[in-house]
Amino acid sequence: MSTTVLVLVLITLAAVLVGAPLVAINLALRLKRAGERLRVYQPIMDAEAEAARLRSATAAEVSATRASVSAELEQRRAGVEAEVFRLRTEDATLRASIAALTGQRQLLSRDVAVLEERSEFQQIALYAPRYHLAHSDDYKRRLEQLWEQQKALIKAKRAAGCSEQWSISGSVAEGRKVTDKIVKLMLRAFNGECDALIAKVRYDNVTTYEARIRKSFDDINKLGGGFSCSLSEQYFRLRLEELFLTHEFQEKLQAEREEQRELKEQMREEQRALQELERAQREAEKEATRYTNALERARAEAQAAVGAKHDKLLMQIAELEQRLRETEDQQRAISMAQQTRQGHVYILSNIGSFGENVYKIGMTRRLRPQDRVDELGDASVPFCFDVHAMIKTDDAPKLEKALHDLFDNRRLNRVNLRKEFFRATIEELEHVVRNHHGEFQLTRYAEAAHYRQSVAILAEQSPEYQPRWQSNASAPS
Repeated sequence: MSTTVLVLVLITLAAVLVGAPLVAINLALRLKRAGERLRVYQPIMDAEAEAARLRSATAAEVSATRASVSAELEQRRAGVEAEVFRLRTEDATLRASIAALTGQRQLLSRDVAVLEERSEFQQIALYAPRYHLAHSDDYKRRLEQLWEQQKALIKAKRAAGCSEQWSISGSVAEGRKVTDKIVKLMLRAFNGECDALIAKVRYDNVTTYEARIRKSFDDINKLGGGFSCSLSEQYFRLRLEELFLTHEFQEKLQAEREEQRELKEQMREEQRALQELERAQREAEKEATRYTNALERARAEAQAAVGAKHDKLLMQIAELEQRLRETEDQQRAISMAQQTRQGHVYILSNIGSFGENVYKIGMTRRLRPQDRVDELGDASVPFCFDVHAMIKTDDAPKLEKALHDLFDNRRLNRVNLRKEFFRATIEELEHVVRNHHGEFQLTRYAEAAHYRQSVAILAEQSPEYQPRWQSNASAPS
């Protein structure tokens, strides 16, 4: 029962006790109506109480849930922090490992580069000549002597042998037969390897083939070691010597062929120059004869002529005498050129073919030296040569040799000295020529017309095109 109902009941009881029946009745009626109202609102009051109970229960449950969730979240946060710490530690370890591996890779890359460089150098290492024989025939005779020494070693059984005596089924003779066969097989294998390498030896594989022969020697000796059979060091040295001699023999043959080719070319050049001189001599003689005959006729006519005709003939005689003197001077010059070393020393460039600051220094004894320049610029090079100087001198071979000697350390080809190309500046060439010859006419600028036009066409077709040779020389103003 609620507090209000209880109060009404108490009031009613009090009124009855004090003698107030009407009031009591009134109060009873009110109490009845209040009770009826209370009965109407009783469910609401019970709901409120239930709601309060539920709120209290829910609050307790929420509080418990919050506490549980907070504990779980705290536990998970701790786990996540531990995992983050583990991952960070692992990441730092991996980064350190990557840095170490990167350092090792760089070191290995440098080692690989060094090894590749060494391998490449070994493949094309310069071979230092050992025998320095004068002619290919000397090398051929030396090789024949070497082959005789090899045959003598094999015949004497000193090229290969067995250090122990074997017996098979108690028979020493049978054991000797087996070891002899093993020695022959070892010699055959080694000689086959050596012959194949020596047949292909060139300047760029001598050192490689030397290493291969040594490896073959060691490998075959290892295989025969189980039977105490081996190739001799002396025979190995003879095969190596054959390798070196064969290489030098081939190099000498090639040099002699090149020399013969150059000599033949020089002889052809001299023959062409001589033919030009002889042809010029014949033409000069014809001119002299023609002028002499014309002069004699003019003199004869002048003796009989008078007046203006005589004066005209005198002028004609003077002109013919002058031409005759020029022809005679030309004849003497041609005769001098035939008897002496007179000629022209030329300085040429070909920027499109060889680049900047590369010049050809040569000589010709032709009456028209430009013919020689035109021959040099034939189909063997992509562009024509430009003439920087054409120096006429009484001793062309001497001046040419002096220039070659002074620029010897600037040669492009250090093997074939007849290749007359040198790396120098035009100022250096001018200074040297003036010191050895005196004043001469020099053209500093190389026109290189076809090359420059080709570069312009390529640049127009492909804007990103860059010419192989960048010209630093400026055109004359």
